[in-house]
Amino acid sequence: MTISETLLPEFDQEMAGTRKTLERVPEAKFGWKPHEKSGTMIWLAGHLANLPEWAVYTIKEEALDMAPNGVKMSPPPTPKSSKELLEQFDQNVKAARAAIAGASDADLAKNWSLLMNGQTLFSMPRAACLRTWVMNHNVHHRAQLGVYLRLNGIAVPAIYGPSADEPGM
Repeated sequence: MTISETLLPEFDQEMAGTRKTLERVPEAKFGWKPHEKSGTMIWLAGHLANLPEWAVYTIKEEALDMAPNGVKMSPPPTPKSSKELLEQFDQNVKAARAAIAGASDADLAKNWSLLMNGQTLFSMPRAACLRTWVMNHNVHHRAQLGVYLRLNGIAVPAIYGPSADEPGM
């Protein structure tokens, strides 16, 4: 079994859980945030929609500089509707899945680096990067979004088993 074949079931499971969570983000609450230091609900949901794109960068590029020549990259545009949010997520998941499926073991063993103005923030094998900075990062922010939903009285989906709102799962 190849490394990509071991990663894909986990990727598929995490992306399915994230989609279930994103489907519950109401447009009426896009601007809501739990604290002044927190991002808005749509910022967090948009970040989740874009995280799968990191898989493509990780596999297709050797590095990503977040501030080339000292100029920070522009963030992706914020989705303006629930439909746009889910379309963006679905498009990024499709591209990410294809990139992972097409990666050889040799590709996934190569290091990938995140840079800031030419300085390496970290470097790790691509397979580890996919698990840490794509999937685990996704789980982290999906959990945050679950708290946002709970604080707004919106049912939190069952992901790994039952939730308080979906106990029969």
